[in-house]
Amino acid sequence: MTIRYPRPLRPGDTIGVTAPSAGVVPALQERLLHAADVVRAKGYDVRLGETPTGEGIVSAPAEVRAAELTAMLTDPAVRAVVPPWGGELATDLLGRLDWDAFGADPTWLVGFSDVSTLMLPLTLRTGVATLHGQNLMDTPYDVPEGIVGWWDVAASAQDGGALVQRSPRRFRSSGWDDYEHEPEVSTWTLDAAGSWRRLEGEDPAAPVDVRGRLIGGCLETVSLLAGTPYGDVARFAAEHAPEGLVVYLDILEWEALEVGRALWAMRHAGWFDAAHAVLVSRTHAPDSDGFTQHDAVRDALGDLGIPLLADVECGHVPPYLALVNGALARVQHGPEASVITQRLVP
Repeated sequence: MTIRYPRPLRPGDTIGVTAPSAGVVPALQERLLHAADVVRAKGYDVRLGETPTGEGIVSAPAEVRAAELTAMLTDPAVRAVVPPWGGELATDLLGRLDWDAFGADPTWLVGFSDVSTLMLPLTLRTGVATLHGQNLMDTPYDVPEGIVGWWDVAASAQDGGALVQRSPRRFRSSGWDDYEHEPEVSTWTLDAAGSWRRLEGEDPAAPVDVRGRLIGGCLETVSLLAGTPYGDVARFAAEHAPEGLVVYLDILEWEALEVGRALWAMRHAGWFDAAHAVLVSRTHAPDSDGFTQHDAVRDALGDLGIPLLADVECGHVPPYLALVNGALARVQHGPEASVITQRLVP
């Protein structure tokens, strides 16, 4: 089997907005509407579902969220589905979705955080590429130099051409923008400097140059799929990735010991058997009594004999790389630059 990509976005295509996890509370809905207008200004129609304005832990009952997501992912007029953001309980949709139907005429599913709870199984089960990138609420931000927006990735030609992104080596040190009082904010505050860090081996400055199919998501949610029919990375590697894998993980808020336990569970489930490298995000999550977030990665994965790169822009700390689950990637890292090149090839 090979990877299949939704067709590239074209001017006039419809972008669907649904909230399969959390909706947007009234105080922040002006940001939601502004973000939709930004997408329209890029040349697309926007279809707002009913769930994005839902309140509570989830935007609507599971059957309602599943129905709206299904309607958008199977409507031939909708060429990308971009939730406003993640949430907590997208996992309650997994048994309610017809994965084969989503693969019949693939549509881009875009986002990160809890949206990866759905994107990862879609790619693993069907071989359809999904796009781990900015959520809708992040779309108004100017993309830092070196990074590509989800809209440009989804519109790119699928002829094997290279999508090159470089770490800007700057990030946001803390906090979030105030969407209630500044709903049109469009500039990231990248007030701290920092590069990727190599965690394994005797020489942390040794260069990295590896290739493999990208696969990953938010650690706090996708780790709980390991060992289930929705998180069978080993099977995906055997069926779709003879080139091996580059696994990326977004660490949101778990303490280091929780991260370590999750990584061990994923390792036991075969997540890293075909990995040529593991990328973990920069995180503001806490350490555990002197056991750091980097220690957790070293403890669980340090003897795999593959590069382990930390502080990658694949998490909740802005800015955000756009990573295509299923794309063939080359990861290069050294003192001068950190680069990821993707090719949307079968």
